[in-house]
Amino acid sequence: MGSESPLRLPIVDFSKTELKPGTPEWESVKLQVKEAVEEYGCFEAVYNKVPTELHKALYSSLEELFDLPLPTKLKNKSTKPFHGYVGQYPNIPLYESMGIDDAINIENAESLASILWPEKGNANFCKTISSFSQQVSELDQIVRRMVLESLGVKKYYDEHIESTNYLLRVMKYKGPKTSDTKLGLNPHTDKNIVTILSQNQVNGLEVQSKNGTWIDVKISPNSFIVMMGDSFLAWTNGRIHSPHHRVMMTGAAARYSTGLFSIPKAGYMVKAPEELVDEEHPLLFKPFDHVEFLSFYYTAEGQSCKSALKTYCGV
Repeated sequence: MGSESPLRLPIVDFSKTELKPGTPEWESVKLQVKEAVEEYGCFEAVYNKVPTELHKALYSSLEELFDLPLPTKLKNKSTKPFHGYVGQYPNIPLYESMGIDDAINIENAESLASILWPEKGNANFCKTISSFSQQVSELDQIVRRMVLESLGVKKYYDEHIESTNYLLRVMKYKGPKTSDTKLGLNPHTDKNIVTILSQNQVNGLEVQSKNGTWIDVKISPNSFIVMMGDSFLAWTNGRIHSPHHRVMMTGAAARYSTGLFSIPKAGYMVKAPEELVDEEHPLLFKPFDHVEFLSFYYTAEGQSCKSALKTYCGV
């Protein structure tokens, strides 16, 4: 008897045709998205709207960015948790990252560049970051529309989009220079709505299935991993899954990756629509402000509990 094939994430192809709501192609892809987010909470998206040249330019820019001296990188500050420079943590020494809030607007990339490259800025970096974020945000909006349609609540789509901002986090994981596997990033669930991840061709991402098995994710060139977050789990009243994931590193090569996070705006209450609450699906979470939830998550209690979302606002 042969051994069982290892688990892998579903692959959903968004590039076969021009996807338009209501067409047979849209309905087919929507069904695949629905099944993937219910069972795995994530999937690999084949999406050809981001040119290969832009991917190459992006990762060239990230190498330039993370090669800056540490005192310079530390100037990327934010009052919001995990929005500025993150690094120098003893428990995850391979990891460092930076955040660019509302990266779709080139002015925000330019503001960061003026801090990191004060003499002349970095026009190529700004153009690349903004263009990439804009094009990936279109995939985010397609996915969210499909999820809402599949749940029968598409009337909330405009509110859903207007109530969120985008954060682009750019990340570097140093190669541990050993054949032993080392922790790159701790297991966690994302706290936002949807995360869209990309990477250079150095793997390391692992996603935990519902039965506890860790799935080794190998992303095809120019593909993305679309991941559901805790805020979307709460908004859908548990209809989708928000998976634990981590990064495990081996070898000498550095892994560069990006995550475009759709995040509820401060003051917006994440609340399940009444259509998604019934006898079969009782309300699971009380309404909450995402920014306040994040503040709880980064407390000692929030970091130690099994589910920060359930502890914070579970019914």
